[in-house]
Amino acid sequence: MRGIVNEQRRHIHFIGIGGAGLSALASVMLARGWRVSGSDRMPSPRLDALRRAGAEVFLGHSAEFVGDADLVVMSSAVPDDNPEVQAARARGIPVLKRNQWLAELTRDYDLIAVAGTHGKTTTTAMLTLALADAGFDPTAVIGGEVPQLQGNARVGGSQWFVLEADEYDYAFLGLQPYVAVVTNVEHDHPDIYPTEEAVLETFRRFVAQVRADGWLIVCGDDAGARAVMDSAPASTRTLTYGFQPENRWQAAALEPNDVGGFNFVAVYDGVPMGAFQLRVPGRHNVLNALACIAVAHTLGIETSDLQYTLARFEGAERRFQPVGTVGRVQIFDDYAHHPSEIRATLRAARERFGERQIWAIFQPHTYSRLAALFDEFTTAFTDADRVYVSDVYAARETNSFGVSAADLAQRLQGVEVVYVPTQDELLSRLLQDVPEDVVILTLGAGDITTLGPRLRQALEDRETKQHERRAG
Repeated sequence: MRGIVNEQRRHIHFIGIGGAGLSALASVMLARGWRVSGSDRMPSPRLDALRRAGAEVFLGHSAEFVGDADLVVMSSAVPDDNPEVQAARARGIPVLKRNQWLAELTRDYDLIAVAGTHGKTTTTAMLTLALADAGFDPTAVIGGEVPQLQGNARVGGSQWFVLEADEYDYAFLGLQPYVAVVTNVEHDHPDIYPTEEAVLETFRRFVAQVRADGWLIVCGDDAGARAVMDSAPASTRTLTYGFQPENRWQAAALEPNDVGGFNFVAVYDGVPMGAFQLRVPGRHNVLNALACIAVAHTLGIETSDLQYTLARFEGAERRFQPVGTVGRVQIFDDYAHHPSEIRATLRAARERFGERQIWAIFQPHTYSRLAALFDEFTTAFTDADRVYVSDVYAARETNSFGVSAADLAQRLQGVEVVYVPTQDELLSRLLQDVPEDVVILTLGAGDITTLGPRLRQALEDRETKQHERRAG
């Protein structure tokens, strides 16, 4: 496959083009002047955006969709018996999985690969903006939408490539990064990794691929990340970051600010390097910013450039994203679907909103994750005042794991819990229950993200009718 990107291949077809990973790759190839086509099961805003950018997008899967493609790239979620996969192989068209294509696409770049169980998308977005603001003109592929980039990809003209390096289906193992970041390592994706040790072993293989002249930068506060660092080749240059003073990079003097985040001082080997302001909430975002600072420092980016970037960074889509405010009811949406992410998001909400009522609306994502991490989920919501639990978003799974959302609702500890199976029922129940002053967060990686806008609209409609009655 070596050199496949530079051969005279001008038509690339993506199977699963609407996913976070492939949609970004499709955007990059469109910007490079390739003809891009692709297919996906369901319509989505991402598909609409790709069509507007010039891609030919099909709904469903059919052998005829491959057309005269020179190369086919398939999502990790696409099975080998997909008719487009079979048609391409029968006609001798190269078929690559996403990880294989990423390895080819990034091979000739100075690659900055951001890996970890949590924080990848935000850290990758921060780094992309930091390099762009400093004049590095990077190409980037990110696993979530970033409003300040108008999408989930950026096409630059330099040798720098910033990539969200996903561990799912071993996708990051073909990469050869100049800088590898590991934000944390925990057990997740139990459909791929049966144990935490299996996750750790895969991350060990990832960091072993850092270039001989490169850097490994890990969160020293995280036990999993430290274990991965300890297994890196002795010749690898390493840096740690975190809140603890033993880290090479430390975030110190944290103070909540008036724009929703924290102010902090970045300290390198005991020397203060500058004061920073964040508008994205939560201590976890301080760590993400510190990772960005550590990487940027190795590249020679000035502190003043970083201060500017991080102060203006507005976050990635579905990361504590404001949905709307109706009176004193504030609605946010967050992708948090792992117990650690839920804890971090709710802690950020509590730090930001103090004693106000905080309600979490949680949709578990996949039965396998709920089963594998069930006990951790039961204690993840203690910073909320009330939790509404809806039925599991199954994705590709069936419920063969003997666990349900109702089981979780019965076992949640330290918080008032309401089990409401469907989103329509959730909307009705929330309209009955919602007080005048409350912060509501929809949490999960599934379609729970659609509930917040529906709730906002329903509250606005109700408020309008109340005003009309009073006026009449």
